[in-house]
Amino acid sequence: MTANDKPGSGEKNSLSRRLKRYADVTTAMGGAAAKMAGKRMLGMERDPKAEAIELRGAFGNLKGPLMKVVQMLASVPEALPADFAVELSTLQTQAPPMGWPFVRRRMSAELGPDWEKKFKSFEHEAAAAASLGQVHRAFDKRGRALACKLQYPDMASAVEADLSQLKLMFALYRRMDRAIDPSEMAEEIGARLREELDYRREAAHMRLYRVMLKEHPTIRVPDVIDELSTGRLLTMSWETGSPILEFVKHPLADRNRIATSLFRAWWHPFSHFGAIHGDPHLGNYAIREDLGLNLLDYGCVRTFDPKFVGGVIDLYHAMEQGKPELAVHAYETWGFKGLKKEIIETLNIWARFIYAPMLENRVRSVANGVEPSAYGRKEAFEVHKRLSQLGPVKPPREFVFMDRAAIGLGAVFLHLQAELNFHKLFNEEIESFTLATVAKRQKAAFKDAGVPLPV
Repeated sequence: MTANDKPGSGEKNSLSRRLKRYADVTTAMGGAAAKMAGKRMLGMERDPKAEAIELRGAFGNLKGPLMKVVQMLASVPEALPADFAVELSTLQTQAPPMGWPFVRRRMSAELGPDWEKKFKSFEHEAAAAASLGQVHRAFDKRGRALACKLQYPDMASAVEADLSQLKLMFALYRRMDRAIDPSEMAEEIGARLREELDYRREAAHMRLYRVMLKEHPTIRVPDVIDELSTGRLLTMSWETGSPILEFVKHPLADRNRIATSLFRAWWHPFSHFGAIHGDPHLGNYAIREDLGLNLLDYGCVRTFDPKFVGGVIDLYHAMEQGKPELAVHAYETWGFKGLKKEIIETLNIWARFIYAPMLENRVRSVANGVEPSAYGRKEAFEVHKRLSQLGPVKPPREFVFMDRAAIGLGAVFLHLQAELNFHKLFNEEIESFTLATVAKRQKAAFKDAGVPLPV
């Protein structure tokens, strides 16, 4: 344990830093909120497109955690009205990269003043940057290539300040749109974002995925280097690969092979262990020369009770066999309450869309004639429009990252223009499913990896 791993030391959740962040966020949001509220009070006609552009402008200069929250919302299809989702999805999450003097101080804080002696070499320039940290390439004493993921300073303060403002954002949203009650979404996003600050937890997730995917040699999970990792520094093996978009012009057989690995990497952990990789960003996949898949970034992993997994499979069978009562059972298993017939029929629009590729026993694409960026948007718009009249509906918190990941995965399949028998692949994954089997596998794998079981 380094000095900065001790409670109350190092990167504290500083009140002064939090207050500054409050001020920055409130100033950015205040103007947009005031304009929207003023129009409402004066009885002026709303222009959702103009409001969405206004909100995007307000958020545009705020980097870091809040941008990650906003893009999470934009990638959950039913969470926001269509105009808002389109505008907010264009925002960039990257914070300005730390320069070398700053990196050197941060590394010294995590590994001690002699930290450079623990590496054969450490590149000064970041190889990649994101909303919460940046990655540097390094080599250990034996010459093995490493990826060192270093968290930006003051992230705990920024996250808490931004999450406190998330409630204001949702309050504003509910005044404009009454289709969805977002309270559970706020709780879920807050829980996951706080988890992303804990790099020891992410390391445990990586160990968990190595266990869950050990029977799939085409999928590679990086090794964690524990002796060079802390709560805010995650050092892992550097996995060589190319961006997935470089393969969109490859022969169909190559693209299908990559897509099959992606399908397995997502559905096998979920159907067998109740876990999903919840960040569908294209940058979290890299393809090796042998067309194998490197699965990267385990900050956003969502785990589920086996009953939730059972609900997903029950709803699939309900769509496949035309059993509306089984669909109702699935929704109730997940925690939907007070479901009227009209709301069930509306939810089924989304269910039929999500399950569509798996319901037909033939080789097909995920969707015909749909751009990856628009995947799910038409159906989400229809659901949102109906719920505006019937709702509000309060989606269980588990749905935030379940839907986000499913849509992200479908969009990658569209980028690849893959053609697979999704029905066959899905049924191979669920054929051994029982609640007891998933519970047993989950308990063993999660214990070995040091990941808390879902409650």
